[in-house]
Order: sequence, then structure tokens, then C-alpha cells
Amino acid sequence: MTELSQQLVFPAGSASTAGHEPPIDVGHLGRITQGERSLEFQVLELFDRQCELMLIRMHEVAPEGIASLAHTLTGSAREIGAWRVAAAAEALERTAAGTREIGIALDTLNDAVIEARLAICALLRIASLTAAARN
Repeated sequence: MTELSQQLVFPAGSASTAGHEPPIDVGHLGRITQGERSLEFQVLELFDRQCELMLIRMHEVAPEGIASLAHTLTGSAREIGAWRVAAAAEALERTAAGTREIGIALDTLNDAVIEARLAICALLRIASLTAAARN
């Protein structure tokens, strides 16, 4: 990702510079995709859609199903560098597996997913505007 996209999504003084990870670790994503921009965008779009579907499904299944879905989302989030989504999904998996109250853990995951999806939207929009400006 470009320095501009990092600045627009994660401005100086944001949570990412205050000791927290950004919603999407674009450096990690770039290493995973070996810097292939089109692959980065495809992976981001797939993750965005997966998050949407997983959260919908989590509201429809029993705690065992939630644990399984959260486990899957944890792996996907780690792969693209969505560290907060990964941590929240892992916490939800533990909570659901222990059959404890999952409401707070699900809300925390939802918040992390919203943040990641907004960052993905911004990154894809910046890429689109950059491509349009070149043409």
C-alpha cells in the first residue's frame, strides 16, 4: 500500500501510533501478497465479505457454531494483518467454547470488524482514485 493510503487510513496520532495496531497492518499484508497490489485488493475484498457473512451467521447458530466461526475468522484475520479482529475473534472462540455469556465478546468482535471494514473501504477507495488519476 502507498504511504498516502497509510496516512489517510491511519493518520499520525491515531490509535496505531498510540501503541495499538492499525485496523489492517498494510506492511504485513504486503509481505503476505509479495507486494502484488491486485492480490492485496482481492484479499481485502474477500476478508470484508467473509467478516460480513461470519457475523450474520454467528447470530444464527449455537455457541459451538460461534466458536467454530470465530476460529475461522481468527485465522483469516491473522493472515491479512487484522490483529484486533483476530484477537477479538479468538476471545469470542474461547468464550463460546466455555459456554459463558458471549454478548460482550460478540460486541467486541463486531466493533473490531467494523473498524477493519472501514479501513478496507478506505484502502480500496484510495486505490480506485489513484488508478483513476493515472488514466
